[in-house]
Amino acid sequence: MFNSLDPSPFREQDLARDAEDYIVDSAKELHARVPSDLVVYLDQPSTGGDDERVLQNAIRAHFVRRAQHVRLGLRELIRQGVISLGIGLTFLIVFFIIGQAVVRMMGETAWSTLVRESLLIGGWVAMWRPLEIFLYAWWPILSERRLHENLSRMRVRVVSRAERSPV
Repeated sequence: MFNSLDPSPFREQDLARDAEDYIVDSAKELHARVPSDLVVYLDQPSTGGDDERVLQNAIRAHFVRRAQHVRLGLRELIRQGVISLGIGLTFLIVFFIIGQAVVRMMGETAWSTLVRESLLIGGWVAMWRPLEIFLYAWWPILSERRLHENLSRMRVRVVSRAERSPV
């Protein structure tokens, strides 16, 4: 269930990628804001009464770390958006001013209009990335962060084969 290559102590180990994907995908299917229970089935009886608490703490800690990682990614995306917005606005303003100067120098000709409009389009293209970030890119990341935060609060139950009821 945990990444066997992770040298961290058990409580700090990352979940194996397949286990994390399964838990996250299952939670997405439930569409619930309230954390669900995670039931871990063991083939052998539990060796100690503390297994459930230790496993729950380890899984919760994993999803707390994932939520923090996603939060940092969102913060970096917003920072890139602000920088991109500054660059994009600068290009838009400069291209607009140059376009107006071309029209003033050449008069209202077809060529001056072509140059002005081309520069204006170039300025708006420079705004593409900041607009993409601020309109669309941030909210899926926010949704992922909320999911991981919800998973960090879920209850984990351990059930051994001996405790399972026959189906």
